[in-house]
Amino acid sequence: MTEKNILAFFKTSEEAKKAAEQIKGLGVTDIQVDRFSKYPHGSADFINDPTTGDQPSQAALILGASSDRDTGVLASADVSASGMSDGGQDSVSGRDVLVAAIVDESKFDRAIQFVKDNGGLV
Repeated sequence: MTEKNILAFFKTSEEAKKAAEQIKGLGVTDIQVDRFSKYPHGSADFINDPTTGDQPSQAALILGASSDRDTGVLASADVSASGMSDGGQDSVSGRDVLVAAIVDESKFDRAIQFVKDNGGLV
């Protein structure tokens, strides 16, 4: 049988996980749910304490973006961190959770329907 790939984007990990479970119910075993970020080191999964003085950048403080001093300058220039904008450059879609799956062609249409039913974008 032929296989097809699915790359679906979701706004929440709950939506993505629900769709992934439904797709797994079709007998699909090659499926993965991941969150991604436009920042080079991903986002920080820890609480930053600004009183320690160990803040590599404004983006680390405002957005929780994990970055070193080299990339922090660019990340801090982003509209999301600086708040400085004349509008119209919003590249944030809110869909930062990815479901990637390899499904049998005979199950592809049903899997796509699960994605759409759970608010995903293919």
